[in-house]
Formats: sequence, structure tokens, C-alpha cells
Amino acid sequence: MDTNSTEYQLEGDGADIRALPKVSLHDHLDGGLRPQTLIELADELDLELPATDVEELSAWFERQSNSGSLVEYLKTFDLTTAVMQTRAGLGRVAREFVHDLAADGVIYGEIRWAPEQHIARGLSLDEVVEAVQEGLDQGVEDVRHQGRRIRVGQLVTAMRHADRGLEIAELAVRHRDNGVVGFDIAGAEAGFPASRHRTAFDFLATQFMPVTVHAGEADGLESIRSALFDGRALRLGHGVRLAEDLTIERQDDENTYVSLGPVAQWVRDRQIALETSPSSNLQTGAIAAWGDELVDHPFDLLYQLGFRVTVNTDNRLQSGTTLTRELSLLSDAFGYDLDDFEVFQLNAAAGAFLPLDDREDLAEQIQDGFDEA
Repeated sequence: MDTNSTEYQLEGDGADIRALPKVSLHDHLDGGLRPQTLIELADELDLELPATDVEELSAWFERQSNSGSLVEYLKTFDLTTAVMQTRAGLGRVAREFVHDLAADGVIYGEIRWAPEQHIARGLSLDEVVEAVQEGLDQGVEDVRHQGRRIRVGQLVTAMRHADRGLEIAELAVRHRDNGVVGFDIAGAEAGFPASRHRTAFDFLATQFMPVTVHAGEADGLESIRSALFDGRALRLGHGVRLAEDLTIERQDDENTYVSLGPVAQWVRDRQIALETSPSSNLQTGAIAAWGDELVDHPFDLLYQLGFRVTVNTDNRLQSGTTLTRELSLLSDAFGYDLDDFEVFQLNAAAGAFLPLDDREDLAEQIQDGFDEA
């Protein structure tokens, strides 16, 4: 598994990618546990794991996650959520999550998770949100004492196959003054469109709560259309299958001529951010229509066409990755340089669920950091 001690230098520029200021918009709390923490929490709860050695457990997660199926990929979360059922467990995971983001150069992170999956041992929905926020706050304070700065927010998530959308939406709104910055739906995408939770999205709209929706990962254009229409999504979680709405008309030695369908045109023209996660998209088969290597990912095509692409990790444990590593992989695949990396971070800052003034401040931090690189 990638560690914070790994160095990534940008070819040509020689810049330390890890030191660059970054924004993380799509990072799951239950997908970012440290293997050692998972082992220790499981021991406290007398839960059996497939391995009790850090390296062996990390390798197990990567093997299980490289299935090419989102459904199979999601099964690994049975273990991580199992140890996140107590105040202490939730708080520790959240605190370490912030530490790991900061160590990777992240200056703003939105952390998504589904409270309904963490009440098996008697905590209420409000109590689990409070426990996670306490951990996040402690993590931010720890980072401050280390002489660095990071800001984080919760994205409260409803499971799309369940029927608790409105309840979770109301939960998100109740805690908007205690760290919650937005709402999401996640889980098995195919067969569970955003329209199933239309009542929840209607309520969120009346409360002016920002929404992102997992769409265009394990299902196609109709799922994206539902996210935009029923969910009023301001961002698309992954969104890579939006490329199904692009038609390559012709190519020559210098240019590729592409026409956009109505969904793609809408997303690009309104600069709806795409929360792409390259390694995860390979693991779950999200880009299977285009190939099975990172160079086949439609990320570069979307970028060149002017879509607001952002780079994310999705689940650092399952993918054995960091945001630094994802940027490095994209650079290797598409020849990106420091200027491209800056665009990706500014895209993420523009799409963040923050007030305008805060987004502008975030953009300034990014520009200053890249100027110093």
C-alpha cells in the first residue's frame, strides 16, 4: 500500500507532488482506514479479519477490490464499517483520516460516509455524526499544532438501495452548522437511480443544501440524467460514463473532433464538477467500455474538452493509493505537468461545497503553493 513516506517527483519539473496544495472532493471515510487501526479496532470488538498482519491485510483489500465489479468492490466495506460502530472507533478513524490527508498535502477535504451504516451497536444517527465530527475537529487541531493548515467537511450520504433518503437528508440539514457541508447518495448504482430519493432531494433543495450524486460509475447516461434532474446534483461522483455521450467525428494528426450529446453539453456548459477517481475507476470497471488501463480512461478527453475534471482517491485503503499517487499515475499516462495539476486543484476548489469567499481563498492558497513549487 502507498505510504506517506513514498516520494513522487513530477518528471520534468522535479516538483514534489506530495508537497503541492490539493483539494479532495471524493474520499470515503470507511475506505480510508489505516490497516493497523482496522486490526486494533477489530481486536477490541473480537471481530475476525482475513489477516492480522498489516501488509497481508493491505494486500487482501487490494485483491478483493480488483474485481472489475462495483458490487464486489463494495463487499470489502463490510469489514471497515464493522469496526466503525462505536464513538471511540468513529472518532479515531476520523481523526487519523485528517492526519493522512494533511500528510498528503490536502488543504481542503470533503469526507463522505453513510451514518445509517454505523448504528449497529446502539448509537443514534445524530450520535454517529457527532462522533465523526469530534474526530475530524481533533484531527484539524492536531494538524494546526504541527504548523500546517487543513479544513474539512462532512458529506452525509444515504445508501441508494435503502429507503432512508429523506431521514438522512434531514440529518444532514440538522448538522449543517456542525461540520456537514453537503449530501450524497452512494452504493450499488445500477437499478437504483437518484429518482428513488426524489423526496429527499426536494427537501434538500428547499433547505439550499448542496448535493453531489454518485453517477456514471456503474451505470450510464440515464443514471447521470437522473442525478442532474431528480437529484439537482452540483457535482457528479465519478461521472466517467458521461463519455458515452461524446462522439468522435474524425481525427487527424493534430486534432480530434468531438460532438457532445445533450447530457454532456449540459454538464460541460454549467461546469458541473466530475469527481473522477482513476485507480478506483479501473478496479470497478467504470471505464471498461474504453479499456482496462489508465491510458484508456476518458479523463484526458474530458479534460481537453473543457469539462471541470477533478482528481480523487475514492477509497485509499481499497485502492492502496493517495491523491499524490493518483496525480502521479495520471502524469505518467497523459504527460501532465505542474500547470495541469494546478488546473485540477483549482477545478476542485471551484466545485467545493464552501461559500464563495472561502472558495476564492482556497484558490489563492493553491495558486500560491504552486507558484512556490
